[in-house]
Amino acid sequence: MILLTTQVEDFDRFSEIFSTKGAEKRKQHGSKGSTVYRDPSESDRVWVIFDWDMDGFQSFASDPDTPAIMQEAGHKGKPQAAEYSAQYDA
Repeated sequence: MILLTTQVEDFDRFSEIFSTKGAEKRKQHGSKGSTVYRDPSESDRVWVIFDWDMDGFQSFASDPDTPAIMQEAGHKGKPQAAEYSAQYDA
């Protein structure tokens, strides 16, 4: 699992591209799915949990098609990964 956050110009545009072109490209690099959350404090920020390993993510990030897809989706900058700290049973 990987948790990323990013800021977007327009959530609806982001959602449309993320769920279509972005999903197709992520699947090519081994992503098994994602869950998107909107930040309650910052209307332009989204948080995404990916069911993905780091090798697949890095392959996606270095794919030459990825920057154009992210630009079309309206990312304001480069998504940032949250640092993994721990996992608990309950």
